[in-house]
Amino acid sequence: MALALAAGLAGTLALTGCSSDSGSGSGEGSASPGASASGTAGTGGESGTPSTAGGKLEGSWVATTGGKAVVLVITGKQAGLFTTGRTVCTGTAGDEAGMQMIHLKCTDGNKDRATGMVDSVNSTTLKVTWSGNLGKESYTKAEGGQLPSGLPTASLGS
Repeated sequence: MALALAAGLAGTLALTGCSSDSGSGSGEGSASPGASASGTAGTGGESGTPSTAGGKLEGSWVATTGGKAVVLVITGKQAGLFTTGRTVCTGTAGDEAGMQMIHLKCTDGNKDRATGMVDSVNSTTLKVTWSGNLGKESYTKAEGGQLPSGLPTASLGS
């Protein structure tokens, strides 16, 4: 059942990760993926807009943190994050001041993953250090809408 929940979450993410949610009222426009618009993620005080995310950042990434599934989807400059704890976040990902950064704003006000710096990324693993209390988080790439093997999903009950 937990695997079905995680798979459903990944499927939902795939469907909603590319859409624009203008209901937050934070100035996040309705930029379409691949557009060359230069809007910001409403991160406040950031002088530059992240350039497009490198091909390695793009995709669906899954982690298990604190007993909850975390799904991060990056498409072009847009990023979305969802957890089984019902956290939903949107924002941007890309190169910024020589680093790969992720900026998210969560609908529930959670700031655990507001700003993340990509420590490393390859074809199977993404490691991000989030500012604040969360710290480092390691993600595994989900290929073809399937959850990666080896995820400890048995403990994802709720």
